[in-house]
Amino acid sequence: MGGQGPKRARLEFLEEPRRTRVPLRLLSPSEKLGLVEWFHPGEQERVERALADLKTLGISRLRTGLSWADWHTGAGQEWYRWLFPLLAKQVEVLPCLVYTPPSLGRAPKTSSPPRVPKDYADFVDHMLSLFGKHFQYVELWNEPNNLREWDWTLDRGWALFCETIGGAAYWARRRGWRTVLGGISPVDPNWLHLMFARGVMQHIDVVGFHGFPDTFEYACESWEGSLHKVKGELERHRARLEVWITEAGVSTWRHNEHRQLRALTEVLAVPVPRVYWYGLTDLDPALPTVDGFHTDEREYHFGMKRHSGAPKLLYRLWANGGIEEVQRAARLNRPTRRSRRARPVAITGGAGFLGTNLADRLASEDESVLLLDNLSRPGSETNVQWLMATHPDRVRIEVVDVRDRHALRALEGAGRVFHFAAQPAVTTSLAEPFEDFDVNLRGTLTLLETLRALPVPPPLLYTSSNKVYGALADLALVERNHRYEPAQSELGACGLAEDRPLDFHSPYACSKGAADQYVLDYARSYGLPAVVFRMSCVYGPHQCGCEDQGWVTHFLRCAQRDEPVTLYGDGKQVRDVLYASDAVEAMQLAQARMAQLAGQVFNIGGGPENTLSLRELLRLVGELHGREPKVQFADWRPGDQRYYAADIRRFQQATGWAPKVSPREGVAALDQWLRESSAAAREAGATRARVKAA
Repeated sequence: MGGQGPKRARLEFLEEPRRTRVPLRLLSPSEKLGLVEWFHPGEQERVERALADLKTLGISRLRTGLSWADWHTGAGQEWYRWLFPLLAKQVEVLPCLVYTPPSLGRAPKTSSPPRVPKDYADFVDHMLSLFGKHFQYVELWNEPNNLREWDWTLDRGWALFCETIGGAAYWARRRGWRTVLGGISPVDPNWLHLMFARGVMQHIDVVGFHGFPDTFEYACESWEGSLHKVKGELERHRARLEVWITEAGVSTWRHNEHRQLRALTEVLAVPVPRVYWYGLTDLDPALPTVDGFHTDEREYHFGMKRHSGAPKLLYRLWANGGIEEVQRAARLNRPTRRSRRARPVAITGGAGFLGTNLADRLASEDESVLLLDNLSRPGSETNVQWLMATHPDRVRIEVVDVRDRHALRALEGAGRVFHFAAQPAVTTSLAEPFEDFDVNLRGTLTLLETLRALPVPPPLLYTSSNKVYGALADLALVERNHRYEPAQSELGACGLAEDRPLDFHSPYACSKGAADQYVLDYARSYGLPAVVFRMSCVYGPHQCGCEDQGWVTHFLRCAQRDEPVTLYGDGKQVRDVLYASDAVEAMQLAQARMAQLAGQVFNIGGGPENTLSLRELLRLVGELHGREPKVQFADWRPGDQRYYAADIRRFQQATGWAPKVSPREGVAALDQWLRESSAAAREAGATRARVKAA
């Protein structure tokens, strides 16, 4: 290395004429977009899942690694002989040939320059012979000016890199393949100038560069600025090369999934012929990254899906509505005109079912409404679009997560706060208890601390759950007419009161119950004006009900789609149901009388007069649809209550509130709303399809 100075590093290969470049035309997102996903030996199942996801998303291009270090092992050779033919059957592959076998490097690590630069060219030549029929382009190394990927402290003046990559590029082009210079990260025109000076660029067809906005900020500027730097250097050397964005992505390590939407929308607007988005699935948290084991948490959260396979916001929108739906949702965070009122009402989880109904009521009463929501709930983006179209001057949204204390600064200046943001399902809490804890308890504590830090904390209403009372196994029940009823007449007449002992019987109950105790204690210890509602079953318009949460809506949707309903247990379990408009009225009253109610907890529901068993709801749905939904049965679920009806007398006595909408009226109204919204959605989809076809 010592004898190879910059002057001797220039590569003296045969000159080749520049290929004619076709002028760049305006490309659609589907034409320019590909995905980045790295696979490792033994991950056959993950490859199969990834290919299924690519098909779902309509992506036909994949950039993936072909590791020289892995190939150097017996398992690696068998792996790539299986991988590339399989990938090529379904997608256009851009292989990135990278990583020195430690035994061949100047230092025993994959980022080391090889001791013999020609070894890499021989490897590339061998890969082209074996797999070249599966691709047209070959990418030579990855992020070569990133110390983690190419240890330039071992390569004085980049002489070894130029000889290694330049030699491989020369032979690849001689054999008929087009070459991509490994994506520059950070974008550095000085480094690119050096590659011209060393003679590498005469054997390159495409220059790639990377960007990770809001993640690795030190290395990322605007896409236009980065592109201008790269193209400026190409023009300086009169090189007519294509420029691609070979890797772009955003880490959701701070739970800001909406930023992925905006970043993808922004990068697709850059005038380049190809963009490769990173990536599909989060890294396995049990494995180390290039830097080590969890030395940089950001590295683990670049996927559109979590490591468990659960879709994030970007994947869900993309899979259901295409890039167009992603672009629509990305625009939701844009500034809107403020109402005349200076102190908005803030609603966390404001894009959900309850938040939408409350926001609609407040905006209709000329209140300014600030929604805070991460849009993780299916249908939430539709609720926001409806609210902003209905109340354009009164409703605005900050797409944030309540776990992000920095994002909650949006609450500064709020006049009142309603805290609905939550993980709402018992079943999800059983599958992912840490996520349930993180959202429901840590998110609530983060909110409380944010409010406590304000000079004048706004009054807070927190919605807890009847699940904090546990399975209620001690209740003596009798069966009458396809339902359970309390054997004790007083309980049947009044319902369960707030002095009922807490008994957390699921991770969901633990997180919601602990959170409601925190809210009550902050009212007591810090004087925070706050009230807790322990909610029964609330239903109504704008609810995207599912099997795990929002069962009234779920039953109606199943009936409309002619799908079976699963009853867990025997279907005789009873709940008191409360229509959304009645719930909203109770919430407004609690805020209006906060001075008298602060520090108290109230059971809120339909009460004993508004109860339904699951079987009774099926009969009611059958009356509306002419026949009952099909039914299938499954085992009881942990913590399932056979009977619950809220004793609402304490709140009635304090405010005069009482439910007004009967179950029969409410279910019929919800059924009609679901029919109308489904018809409107079908018409909107047909209109978008016609516009796209035109």
